[in-house]
Amino acid sequence: MVEQFSDWDKWKDSLRTAIELGQKIGFEEETIVRIARKIGDLLNLHADPENREQRLIKELWDVAGEEEQKMLTKLIIRMLKKEEEALAEN
Repeated sequence: MVEQFSDWDKWKDSLRTAIELGQKIGFEEETIVRIARKIGDLLNLHADPENREQRLIKELWDVAGEEEQKMLTKLIIRMLKKEEEALAEN
């Protein structure tokens, strides 16, 4: 069963933690993107979005082609990294 995240910030924190773990064990950026995209496919099939942000991502994912899904994944990862950098500065 897929864990549901009704809180947007909790969802982003969970993704950020997974990305950081991948980096710590030495995954390259493309490997992290590839794994994240596969997780996106899984979530799209088995998880019902519980907030408007997740609903928007699902709707974008549903209409995107393979390359667009890869780009969306990269953008989400970039957003999380930028937020992490901002948090580290404070």
